[in-house]
Amino acid sequence: MKKILVVDDEEITTELAKRFLEKHGFQVICAYDGEAAFDIAIENKPDLILLDVMLPKIDGFEVCRRLKARDEFKTIPIIMFTAKGLTKDIKEGKEAGADEYIVKPFSGKALVATIRKHLGLEE
Repeated sequence: MKKILVVDDEEITTELAKRFLEKHGFQVICAYDGEAAFDIAIENKPDLILLDVMLPKIDGFEVCRRLKARDEFKTIPIIMFTAKGLTKDIKEGKEAGADEYIVKPFSGKALVATIRKHLGLEE
């Protein structure tokens, strides 16, 4: 079972994503701020990270940069999912090392398809 770390400071969003992803066969762990996200990622080494940008303590761009700077995270997909959808935000996310950038609101079906694609899973 593939493990996904979902990071969002909005607890409702995080819980909805968790339930939805669990229904699709993923193990889900959660974090609600950037500092916790970094620590939980290091401790649990998830197969994929869904990362919001606007987070307390450390923003998602910086979390992404710090994780991707570590050898063990270079190949772990990080998907930014955020309300920050301006071209400059998307560019910053990609420059930080994000493998994908999804703007909220988004379709759950599209999210699962994107996750499965990055994990190399058949649909």
